[in-house]
Amino acid sequence: MTTMSKPDPKTKQISIGKKKFNMDPKKGIEYLIEHSLLQDTADDVARFLFQGEGLNKTAIGDYLGERNEFNVEVLKAFVNLHEFSDMILVQALRQFLWSFRLPGEAQKIDRMMECFAERYCDMNQGVFTSTDTCYVLSFAIIMLNTSLHNPSVKDKPTAERFIQMNRGINDGGDLPEDLLISLYDNIKKEPFKIPEDDGNDLMHTFFNPVKEGWLWKQGGRYKNWKRRWFILNDNCLYYFQYTTDKEPKGIIPLENIQVREVPQDKANKPNCFELYSGGNDIIKACKVDGDGKVVEGRHTVYRMSASNTEEKEEWIRCIKMSINDNPFYDMLAARRKNATGTVSSRK
Repeated sequence: MTTMSKPDPKTKQISIGKKKFNMDPKKGIEYLIEHSLLQDTADDVARFLFQGEGLNKTAIGDYLGERNEFNVEVLKAFVNLHEFSDMILVQALRQFLWSFRLPGEAQKIDRMMECFAERYCDMNQGVFTSTDTCYVLSFAIIMLNTSLHNPSVKDKPTAERFIQMNRGINDGGDLPEDLLISLYDNIKKEPFKIPEDDGNDLMHTFFNPVKEGWLWKQGGRYKNWKRRWFILNDNCLYYFQYTTDKEPKGIIPLENIQVREVPQDKANKPNCFELYSGGNDIIKACKVDGDGKVVEGRHTVYRMSASNTEEKEEWIRCIKMSINDNPFYDMLAARRKNATGTVSSRK
């Protein structure tokens, strides 16, 4: 008779910690530190995320994007684990964007891309005159990837337009055209590989969303509140039951829609805002019912509640920008101004 060996308690705890991390990154890291499976240092946490085995890359991106002091130190240590020496910029970006999923919030993206640009320039001195040039060009490459390979973008940019877009970003001077053409050809030939380890087939659609995060959503018929994961992208608001769901529970196109704050006494819940259409019209939206069938929504208003005032205001701002304009231009304007020495005329 053979005896079954008992599983190693440490291995089981690491597995539990990874599962907790994938559901709530902060709690997962806290669990691993409390059980002495991780040291409470930025370097050790960064190595754990960089190795990444069994970790949801969306969760890694969320954790790295947080703005508290410890997370910022982890982000720097994480980026410094990447080896970018003698790589052209697009190769370095491919490696970097494969190690986690870029979150949707502009401020998080800004911190991450700033760290990336600093690391790349440190390891490839003399390629660019400043980290701002590297930052702006990196974003131009990411946006080019979306424009060339997203089927919803009908007007595909040419190499000439890509060169024109990046005029003057090298401290007021132009980058060599052969460099820009090689970057363009590289992306046109092979799009970025986007991490799909969480089984989310929609990740291609939601690469680089405008904003994402948990909100409480009020039901239409019963007015009860349920926690849902929302993703704002391509002028639509998608919501899921879990971050790892393959399909959204509902889709709200932001056509003929407005957004406004809702006072707490009216919503009976703090930090509320709502989507509404003029004249009490039913909002053109769809959802998946209990039987898995896609049905039309019957809402004249979609009401959501954020975790705090700052999050509420950020959701309202991002939704307004998605209704009205491309949300990345404002974020890039300051960097482009630094890189060109002139105010960007593109709004």
